[in-house]
This record gives sequence, C-alpha cells and structure tokens, in this order.
Amino acid sequence: MTKEQTKEILQWDVNSWSKALSYWERNVDWGKVQNGLELGGREGGLSLWLGLKGITTICSDLTDVKKTAEQLHLKHHVSAFVKYQDIDATNIPYTNHFDIIVFKSIIGGIGRGNNFEAQKKVFKEIYKALKPGGKLLFAENLLASPFHQWLRKRFVNWGSSWRYLSIAEMNELLMDFSKFNYFSTGVLGTFGRNENQRSILSYADRLMLNKICPDNWKYICYGIAEK
Repeated sequence: MTKEQTKEILQWDVNSWSKALSYWERNVDWGKVQNGLELGGREGGLSLWLGLKGITTICSDLTDVKKTAEQLHLKHHVSAFVKYQDIDATNIPYTNHFDIIVFKSIIGGIGRGNNFEAQKKVFKEIYKALKPGGKLLFAENLLASPFHQWLRKRFVNWGSSWRYLSIAEMNELLMDFSKFNYFSTGVLGTFGRNENQRSILSYADRLMLNKICPDNWKYICYGIAEK
C-alpha cells in the first residue's frame, strides 16, 4: 500500500489514525476474509482499503453513499469489488453475513444529543450482522482529556453535539463479543491546523506522549472485536 493510498483511505490526521490500519493489517487472517462492510463510509476510504485486498465490500452510509464514494474507488480501480448501499448503522439489514465490518470515527456523531442508547444499538447491530467468528475493526474518537473536550466545544462545529466515548463505555459496548482487544493513541496530533502540523504533532505523540500520558488523555481508540 502506497503513502498516497494510505492518505486517501484515512483522509485526515493520517499519521495518528494509521496506527489502527497497521494493527488491523497484522491481526486479521486476510486469506479467510471473503466479504466486508464499511459503516459510515462517506468518501469510502476503508472500502478502498478492503477493495485493494480484493475483498467484496459494501460501502455504506446513511444517505447518498454512492455519490460521495464512487469516484475514489474508480480512481484506484477497485470498483469491481465495491457495492454501495445506504445503511443506518443502528439498523443493519443483515444477519450472520459479514467476515469483516469496519468503521472509523462514526460513533460520536451517532450519539448526538447524548444518545448512548443509539451508540449501543450500533454495536448490537454489528454483532448481529457478523458471521460467527467475524471481526469488527474499529477506530473511534475518545472523550480524551478535559483540554481536548474544551477545545472541541470552542473550535469544532460539532464538538458540542457529538457524544465522545470514554474507555469505560468502550468496554461496555464491546461486552457481547467473545473477545476484543483495543489500544488508545494520540494526544497532540488532533490540534494541528493542517495535515502538515498534525503530522509533526503526531510524531511527538509517537516519540513520547503516547508512552507517558494516561489512556484517558488520548483521543483515538482502535482495535478488533470477534463475534
């Protein structure tokens, strides 16, 4: 996978979120994966990633996902592997169907208005839609430190409405799965005003801050949960 492909897959704060991609690459037996579903796809970055592996994938979002995602897949010549379907992540119309379900940064928005029940429903629906032994690959924004919380409310348009997850809540959301493992990362990276700044700050995170800061100060949680 090239650097350009990685940028198009992750799209924003690439160096920080790429830790999730690297972890997924190492910890899935890709030879056994026949199909996948991306939730909250928007531009379809994670569907591109699965398509580059030759995996038959449904790229989904709440509305108009083909309009927003198809051009990226055409550009990288993976359209033969990708289908499009508008899917509400709280009501996935599949049962025991997917080897892999993947999402990045969608749960906070689904929980708008402090709706933890909707967030819990997403994980119940994912569990239902996975085959026995299927895997959820997740990467999500965490509540993080009080400073992160203050800055979001002040400078991010959706910062006051999103419901960011705590580590304890992540444990609760994953409790139905037979096993799961996750990690947290990222302290300064999100504060960059552009991608170059975010890249520099994420280097400081990797060099030192990820090692010394507590998990509840970090803003990304990523991992794998198995049905």
